[in-house]
Amino acid sequence: MFFFHRTNINDAVEECRNTTGAVLVDVREADEFRSGHIPGAINAPLSVIDRVTLPKDKPLFIYCLRGTRSRQAVSRLTRMGYQNAKSIGGIASYKGQVETE
Repeated sequence: MFFFHRTNINDAVEECRNTTGAVLVDVREADEFRSGHIPGAINAPLSVIDRVTLPKDKPLFIYCLRGTRSRQAVSRLTRMGYQNAKSIGGIASYKGQVETE
């Protein structure tokens, strides 16, 4: 029997912060990002992910609202040659503080 392992975004954000050079990426749309995002995250909306320049040599920790778009983003980034991108789920499960713009 196969069990899907779901990433805990809170643990993953901590891992990101403890990983040298890691980049936390929010793939929600700009208005969603402005309404509240994890401190230190950059915004690279899924709708334009193929036109956004992200560092290919750094670990990328990707999140969205619930995890669906982050998984799609990782799939697209992988096809674009990114080898160190991982989906960490959705901000809806995040327990830490968020910042707004």
